[in-house]
Amino acid sequence: MKRIWVKLRNSKVRGFIRRHEKYLPILFFIGGFIFDSFTLGRIDRLYDIVVLCLHMTSLTITLYLYNVIQDAKWKNSFLRKYEEYFPLAIQFFFGGLSSAYVIYFSRSVSLSKTASFFVILVALLFANELLKRRIANKYLQFSVYYFLSFTFFAFMIPVFIKQMNTIIFIISGGVSLLSTLVLINIIYSISPSTRKEIHLGRMMVMVVTIYAFINIFYFLKLIPPVPLALDNGIVAHNIQLKNNNYIVSYETDEWYVFWRKHRLEYICKPDENVYAFSTIFAPTDIKKKIFHRWKWYNENTGDWEIVEDIGYDITGGRDGGYRGYTYKSNVAPGTWKVQVITEEELVLGVIDFKVIISSSKPPKRIVQQVF
Repeated sequence: MKRIWVKLRNSKVRGFIRRHEKYLPILFFIGGFIFDSFTLGRIDRLYDIVVLCLHMTSLTITLYLYNVIQDAKWKNSFLRKYEEYFPLAIQFFFGGLSSAYVIYFSRSVSLSKTASFFVILVALLFANELLKRRIANKYLQFSVYYFLSFTFFAFMIPVFIKQMNTIIFIISGGVSLLSTLVLINIIYSISPSTRKEIHLGRMMVMVVTIYAFINIFYFLKLIPPVPLALDNGIVAHNIQLKNNNYIVSYETDEWYVFWRKHRLEYICKPDENVYAFSTIFAPTDIKKKIFHRWKWYNENTGDWEIVEDIGYDITGGRDGGYRGYTYKSNVAPGTWKVQVITEEELVLGVIDFKVIISSSKPPKRIVQQVF
């Protein structure tokens, strides 16, 4: 074993890393992103849970070692010889964890509603690339670490306890905040080199500030109710239930509009019902009340008017998502949207459409899809 490590230290790989150390961190971040993109599927699957827990645990251990390895007591240690690999490992786990969240959120038909998490993450990653010290900047390290930790617990705690609500979200944030502050204080207390590079009070203020901002986003309903996700949102002409399958008839858009199933212009007769169909992913055994909030845009006032909230209960576990629909009759012509929300009024997604009422004009490109 010793010969193997000696060979590794003196190998071409080590020389390659030293020559390209400027670009390798971002490549390892991308590598972690790609790895999880091909391997992860659903947050409540045992494989996904194990991978995410290993990523978070490995990131914590690597971050700890990287921040204490420069101290005198590690001078002749085995790990000191390989300290240049730690930043790459950190970037890999950063990429692996963030890609997992992208995967779970990307199943939603309303990605704009999930952007709050990623705006913070992307900003931190750009800062990481632009700072000359890159990942060596401890303020950046722990800021990104805390953001990923918060998201990790926001996903995992509801999965394990089979519940999700505002209190669970607050508890998740508290667990991540406490664990991060404990890690920072442990490293700070035992590492003279860390004490030279950061001011403990400033570091803790930064972490608490991130915690506060995420909570503000949550209560402003800018963060979706993780780990729920909206798989499909369709405005339909007809919905039938046969053999436990929903047959949904709707108008399709042009072939190049690949990001949306239904056509925005919904053509219907005066007495026709308008259906809003949604499939919602939820981890196994999680039960939740979901509402379709029907809203109509009043052109005279320039405001969105809430027409009605229609709710139904969902139970998680189905691969294709829990299926449900609501409908309205005698709808007014004009611009509509159906917000798919929880009882806390957190938005899972939005189904947009424009109602055109005509007795003679037929709907365009009607298709049927089985869910």
